[in-house]
Amino acid sequence: MPNSSQRYHRGSSLWNNKNGPSNISQNAPMFNARHEKGDTSVRGAPKISRSENKSNRENRELLNTYNLKSSFVHFSISDLKLATNDFANGNLIGRGGFSEVYKGRLGDGQLVAVKKLMKGEVDERTSNFLSELGIIAHIDHPNIAKLIGCGADEEEMHIVFQLSALGSLGSLLHGPNKNELNWTKRYRIAMGIANGLYYLHEQCQRRIIHRDIKSDNILLTENFEPQICDFGIARWLPEQCPYLSPCNMSKLEGTCGYFAPEYLTHGKVGEKNDVYSYGIVLLEIITGRRALDHLQQSIMLWAKPLLDTNNIKNLVDPSLGDDYDRKEMDRVVLTASLCVEQSPLLRPRMSQVIVLLKGDDVVMELPEGSPPLWYDQRTYS
Repeated sequence: MPNSSQRYHRGSSLWNNKNGPSNISQNAPMFNARHEKGDTSVRGAPKISRSENKSNRENRELLNTYNLKSSFVHFSISDLKLATNDFANGNLIGRGGFSEVYKGRLGDGQLVAVKKLMKGEVDERTSNFLSELGIIAHIDHPNIAKLIGCGADEEEMHIVFQLSALGSLGSLLHGPNKNELNWTKRYRIAMGIANGLYYLHEQCQRRIIHRDIKSDNILLTENFEPQICDFGIARWLPEQCPYLSPCNMSKLEGTCGYFAPEYLTHGKVGEKNDVYSYGIVLLEIITGRRALDHLQQSIMLWAKPLLDTNNIKNLVDPSLGDDYDRKEMDRVVLTASLCVEQSPLLRPRMSQVIVLLKGDDVVMELPEGSPPLWYDQRTYS
């Protein structure tokens, strides 16, 4: 993999050998994106009229939120404080621009992750709270974190997810117990995240872009099955439209180290942003390094020369030694290098990422100069 052109041809060959993009339904996992009959899920967060009385508006919208799904549990604030030891610092497992996430244990012993909305005026937090619940209500997939319920009053708003003792991919991969993550588990995690993003981008009844894919937002079940969580800045993506208008986003949102170049430079928000962030997570899985090191230097600065020369030996996490499947590692490295391409046009879609990860034993070289089969000809300007 000495240069980008060869990466494209190799990836295109893998894709071509799987019968091409037109047959993705036969080669990538398909999931039922619609809820069972009788589900009362709404299609999005209700809009809040600023002319309404603030207290009445909040109470009405919060009441509607609890009716999103009959299976949602409404927790009292005192319940959540008890579960998290009053949101003790020792239970803090994640922090974003507008929220903090705490691990907790309910009265019945169940482990949970409690997301606490922190910043903004009440109206803004209420809108974000309802928006996230409105998006989550549409999602049903094994690689998406399972929502248990929520809790809110006029000042505090919380969302509660299932949690296992393993915590997040980030906490395990970059913590003292990283040796639990052998290559088989890492490969399974990489595939699971790809399946979850494929569902969000291409199979969900309304397309969703997550916008904050990172290792800390990947929860792990007891069987090391990854589950994407935290939809606080997720957005609906219009059909057949690769990007939202930059004017829809007034400020930089997400996590440093995972931002796609087109978002940083032009404010473009779309599915290929998630693909780039996923590529950074793949690099974390391969190398064991953080997206940003202690000097706040991007993993890309260190990894790009090694990716360009296909230097697998120096890329691989030293804790793995030589204990990994070389073919699987080659495919994951190739996929990561394509996902972090500067141009979104040259990144694969998530359906194609799944094919790349599954791979093929024989790679047929395409004629020199042929564009990659995933080259996206839609307008991104």
